[in-house]
Amino acid sequence: MTYSEQMLDQLQAGELTNAKRTFRQALDHDSDDMLFSLAEELYGLGFLRQARRTYLTLLQRYPDEDELRTNLATIAIDEGHNDEALSYLAQVKPDSPAYLESLLVAADLYQTEEEFEVTEQKLKEAEQLAPDEPAVQFALAEFYYLVGRFDDAIDYYFRLIKNGYTEFAKVDIAGRLGMCYAQSGQFKQALGYLKQVKPDYQTSDIRFQTGMTQLHLDQVDAAIKTLEDLIKDDDQYASAYPVLAQAFSKQRNYPQALRTIQEGLAVDQYNEQLYSQAAAIVSHLGNHQLMEKYLKKAHELAPDNLTIILQYSNFLLHQHDDQANIKLLAPLIKEDEVDPQVYWNLARSYQRTEQFDLAGKYFRAAAPSYQDDPTFLKELIDFDREMGNTQDLLPELRRYLALVPTDTAMQDLLDEYEEY
Repeated sequence: MTYSEQMLDQLQAGELTNAKRTFRQALDHDSDDMLFSLAEELYGLGFLRQARRTYLTLLQRYPDEDELRTNLATIAIDEGHNDEALSYLAQVKPDSPAYLESLLVAADLYQTEEEFEVTEQKLKEAEQLAPDEPAVQFALAEFYYLVGRFDDAIDYYFRLIKNGYTEFAKVDIAGRLGMCYAQSGQFKQALGYLKQVKPDYQTSDIRFQTGMTQLHLDQVDAAIKTLEDLIKDDDQYASAYPVLAQAFSKQRNYPQALRTIQEGLAVDQYNEQLYSQAAAIVSHLGNHQLMEKYLKKAHELAPDNLTIILQYSNFLLHQHDDQANIKLLAPLIKEDEVDPQVYWNLARSYQRTEQFDLAGKYFRAAAPSYQDDPTFLKELIDFDREMGNTQDLLPELRRYLALVPTDTAMQDLLDEYEEY
């Protein structure tokens, strides 16, 4: 048995002190081919420092062997030493047999630094050198998948399938295609590929995406089963709970939806979106006290989240708690850009608290955004009638009736005002 083999056995047995001594003997006595294999094994086991030392020993003996430089660059990237990696890669010239591999390693480096434009340049150069090389096609597919260019990713994953690869680098290609199609909104194609994923590759992410896709296709029962099975096997997969609750809500099974979202809150108690969704579910159950509790918690966790603020505001309006609504929304008026719903909700509360000047101000501020909203126009008409503002009533009535011509009461009102 060689020293390299002994060292690997000692590492597997946890005999680190003995392995350290045997490692030195391997560097001194084992063949170069054995050392190269040892370096690969050490890298695979995560012993990067020892793998690096082995490659450096070989590089001293074979200074023209650029494959050693690309391997050392890969280790440097893993250790976060990108400048060192670049130094190794710069030594690999375009006429070197290892140049293609150096481009792939360089792409990996720039990807870790989120320099995606340079990453793509390196990968495209590699494709020009070896357009049929599966490793290059896979690298491009994974890059486009990472940056959300799913149509481009699909193209390269298909090239791998055409070349007979159903998996590559421990990645299931059908699963990737399913994820890409789902992310691009092509749910029928997505589900077809997701169902082809081999059992060994049925990760929680794949199962979650399958459930999501089934829900998008209105296969609600199937989605519920997929997500319930996922939670049974991985109850810490927090993302599954809100989607499962959504599926139960589609069935109008709001008690079960609420129980599901509450289970999700036990897993992810600081997720404001879960509290917001819980409040929306509770609204169907008529428990205003619990709904307010969830909305307060959501707002507390994300005080600047406008969607949650407006959800809370709508609840306060429904409860006729106008003072609380004004307190909630008034600070938003100071923002550079104000959502028109803020103006409208403030106008409602100011009107009900008889602060008519402010009500009129915010109705007018909201009006340009709601010229095609019959509910808003009707409220504006009622307000102007209450204020005796006849000047604006005629155009408002005509605008409203253009949208709701069957409203006879408003038509009678228009006729009445047109007589004057």
